[in-house]
Amino acid sequence: MNQLSMEHGNDPIVLQMNGVSKIIKGTSIVDKLSFDIRKGEIVGLLGPNGAGKTTTIRMMTGLIRMSEGDVIVQGRSIRNDFQAAIANIGAIIENPEFYPYMTGLDNLLQYQRMSEGLDQARIDEVVSLVGLQEAMNKKVKAYSLGMRQRLGIAQALLHRPKLLILDEPTNGLDPAGIREMRDYMRTIAEVEGISILISSHMLAEIEQICHRAVVIQNGKLVTVTKLGVEADVMEEVTLTIRVNHPEKANAILKAMPAVTIFNIDIDRNELTLSLKDDKVPDLVTELAAGGVGIYRITENKQSLEEDFLKWTGGNRIA
Repeated sequence: MNQLSMEHGNDPIVLQMNGVSKIIKGTSIVDKLSFDIRKGEIVGLLGPNGAGKTTTIRMMTGLIRMSEGDVIVQGRSIRNDFQAAIANIGAIIENPEFYPYMTGLDNLLQYQRMSEGLDQARIDEVVSLVGLQEAMNKKVKAYSLGMRQRLGIAQALLHRPKLLILDEPTNGLDPAGIREMRDYMRTIAEVEGISILISSHMLAEIEQICHRAVVIQNGKLVTVTKLGVEADVMEEVTLTIRVNHPEKANAILKAMPAVTIFNIDIDRNELTLSLKDDKVPDLVTELAAGGVGIYRITENKQSLEEDFLKWTGGNRIA
């Protein structure tokens, strides 16, 4: 099965998890986990309680040692070449921490002093990227939760990492803050070409922002699935179409070898059918040529939440 997105399938690999395990007292917390992330790709890391998400992130960032396997970042090994590998990662694990009595700018300047090669231009760049230009001279204690999260992302981006790892980036935010955070993450991926790994329990958010989701359970990989616009055009899709002449539409579609009709509802003027995604334009063309008016085409698709429950046997996510 091809697990790469169409948009990012040919882009360079930024991170590789190669058979990574964490064994504590004979128990595998993470068990031979392997997946990759490509340049500019946003990937969601999902799993039920105790699936090993936090342990995985901690091994990626060198906060805890791997028992087996390796994490490769930009071709450098976290296990054997830690300094070179970690230089390519920016991360916010749990909550970003700042000096509350200092301004946002002073907090970033403090971080700048601990890093080489960071100038004021880079600070201005990341501040603009996360939309905090008007708040830099305010003390952090006056920041909202969303502003703190965005300042944390700015700090994590200062040293120009290739991969940004975010643990529950929308946790505690109101709907406006969640949407704002989603927009900034898209900008980071598209403008800076930075890959983003998001660990989150908010499935609807993951579905909206991520190109792929990596689902783990009991420390093992369950599936890697494409999301949203990354869905393969060769996939089979199920559609409900509403037309002005359902019987005529039925006759036309039966003559198309690529279409399977499941149901026709004369009262509602609807047909339910399946075909390959790339054949949908042909379906529209054939119906229009046959004099059938199309009012609506609806894809019958399970949500990520429904898929998640199927993959994990109903286990709750956290």
